[in-house]
Amino acid sequence: MPDFTLQNALVVTAAGLADNSDVVVADGEIAEIGQGLEARGEAIDCAGSWIGPGFVDVHTHLREPGQEWKEDIATGSRAAAAGGYTAVVAMPNTEPATDAGHLARYVVDRGAAVDLVDVVPSGCITANRAGEKLAHLDELWAAGVTIFTDDGDSVADAGLLRRAMEYLAERDGVVAQHCIDAGLAAGGQMHEGEVSSLLGMTGVPRQAEEMVIARDLSLVRLTGVRYHVQHLSTAGGVAMIAAAKAEGLRVTAEATPHHLYFDHSFVADTNPVYKMMPPLREPSDLDALREGLRTGVIDVVGTDHAPHADHEKDHPWEDSPFGVTGLEWAAAVVNTVVKLEPAQFFSVMSSNPAALADMTDQGRLEVGASANLVVFDPTGEANTTRTLSRSSNSPYLGRELRGAVRHTIYRGRFTVRDGELAELAGAMG
Repeated sequence: MPDFTLQNALVVTAAGLADNSDVVVADGEIAEIGQGLEARGEAIDCAGSWIGPGFVDVHTHLREPGQEWKEDIATGSRAAAAGGYTAVVAMPNTEPATDAGHLARYVVDRGAAVDLVDVVPSGCITANRAGEKLAHLDELWAAGVTIFTDDGDSVADAGLLRRAMEYLAERDGVVAQHCIDAGLAAGGQMHEGEVSSLLGMTGVPRQAEEMVIARDLSLVRLTGVRYHVQHLSTAGGVAMIAAAKAEGLRVTAEATPHHLYFDHSFVADTNPVYKMMPPLREPSDLDALREGLRTGVIDVVGTDHAPHADHEKDHPWEDSPFGVTGLEWAAAVVNTVVKLEPAQFFSVMSSNPAALADMTDQGRLEVGASANLVVFDPTGEANTTRTLSRSSNSPYLGRELRGAVRHTIYRGRFTVRDGELAELAGAMG
């Protein structure tokens, strides 16, 4: 692959910020970092941009196998690359669910065949996500899975969850929980609050999330497992994570772009594009999530990219499925509404999620590392006119967002060049 040099940018390295600096990429690796370097290969001016490690998403629904009409690994990888991602963790609520080693290996093989991002499978905690018996945790671990979740459902049986935690604690694996109590959320269509009352719809109270977190933290104390809270949505949940960290528990949490940007007032016109689980909460919850991200209580941004075909979402609110897409605009959302400094921005978008998923080739910008990079213009306008996902159930389409992915570089080659997916630009050329 050809060598090239990215020039004149703010470079966010493992050692700190390097302003007005260059990054030389040779043989798929980062060869040099510094000011005024002699260019190797093509010289690419990146003035006004930040160069950092490629983004990593620990919460992506790629829908393959079994629901390819919504998304597949190829279309999801394209959307990820367009959003500046060089790695994603695929959720296991596929058909069949990823509850055995051969299914995890299928996801790895398909991701490698597409070859636009690292596609890393997560595995189910329980067989078929049914909550009745443990999945084949040993097979999944042998297949390289380190994050285990029944995402889409909480593991309700505390005894079963304890056994999974004990097994994974011995191996330093991660239990990631979809924290929604099924009983409290039963029939819920949106956040329980003023908007749900005005619309006469059943709401999902904050306690549905917070009770699961509280129970699980007790089990973390008992087992010592690494525990991750998916799509945190309430101020109370943020406070619980902060307290758990102060206590020394091995706990991490994620916030989604949609829970950082929107509150439940957007639901008032019952457009299903705003229907997700957990639901959009109140402005005070958004404030707590944004502050949690700034202070490090919340470790990562996880997109919870959840594609649904138009014919599935195009129904009255009550009959429409939960979920929105967001891989292509996550960085722009964070840049627009949270306004992090460059080092913290790449911590929550790149290095922290890479560490959570035990990805040694991701999340690092240093000499000798694999060249998984993103060139991000914090003042540019995000392209919200189209999506490369197979589905278009996104609240960001047509919305003004600040922050543009100029280039995405995956293992030393451009997957996105000048804002366009390289394979599509090549086809058009």
